[in-house]
Amino acid sequence: MRSRRPLQPRSVRPEQSEGPRCAICEDTRRDRSLICVVEDVGDLWAMERGKIFPGRYHVLGGSLSALDGIGPDELNIATLVKRVAAGGVREVIMATNATVDGQTTAHYLAERLSELGVPLTRLAHGVPVGGELDWLDDGTLATALKARRAF
Repeated sequence: MRSRRPLQPRSVRPEQSEGPRCAICEDTRRDRSLICVVEDVGDLWAMERGKIFPGRYHVLGGSLSALDGIGPDELNIATLVKRVAAGGVREVIMATNATVDGQTTAHYLAERLSELGVPLTRLAHGVPVGGELDWLDDGTLATALKARRAF
């Protein structure tokens, strides 16, 4: 009998994948040169809902957190570094959460990956589509103002 648990990418739990890879990794239409780094599988599925990211994912299994005692060795970071170092990657997109731990994780990854010569980008932060300014917190408004672009 098959498990009714949703399949997860191998990088998180290899024992839960059916066959050698998950369906996302097996999809030949996906651009292997684009890697989107997410904290957990829930974040991956959030990205997939939009059906706009054509690449592949790397699931860290959490974020760095000094308070919770989660360091680099507890996350799926070494395999990301190996994956990028192996070549064929033209961009790594940081899609960590906009929290202190998420930003700390993104900065740590940027340091680890910087010597590999692959462009690193991150998701934009700021005013959500359909958002009203008077409902936004000060931090979101400040980030949006700093990340403004030409119109």
